[in-house]
Amino acid sequence: MEQQMKLIKKAKRGDTHAFAQLYSEVYQELYKAALYTLKNSHDAEDTVSDTVADAWAQIGSLRKEESFRSWIFAILSNKCRRKMKEYVEKTVELPEDLCSNSQDTEESLDVRASFAKLDDEERLILSLNIFGGYSSREIGKALQMNDNTVRSRQKRALEKMRAQLIQ
Repeated sequence: MEQQMKLIKKAKRGDTHAFAQLYSEVYQELYKAALYTLKNSHDAEDTVSDTVADAWAQIGSLRKEESFRSWIFAILSNKCRRKMKEYVEKTVELPEDLCSNSQDTEESLDVRASFAKLDDEERLILSLNIFGGYSSREIGKALQMNDNTVRSRQKRALEKMRAQLIQ
């Protein structure tokens, strides 16, 4: 931990090698969180790259060195939210000959539609928990929230989805 604090202080003074070492320590977790949230490897890579670029540009504004991990995950979280908003706003034409009588496909589409109707924060919390396997404490730390708040928002999001699926 002491070594990491030294690296963060060096990075704040503009040391690119120190920042690169910090980045290498969190890259896998950043990518995993982005991939589970966005479900697209190219978008996850782009989002992590944007996150790192912004983190490097803003490292001087980091107030507490011990908050580096949650700070960079908060940047990633905001980037993922923006990307998910793009997904919701994007329209794609389906081919006319696309026809499926499978109930599984219909149920899957219903679940995806109810998931898409959640607000950005709810989708992010559910994605990190369900797909990423992160605990409410880990999500809270990454999003700078109390873990009880994370659990209550997750519960509310699941209840919203359940209500939409029952209709």
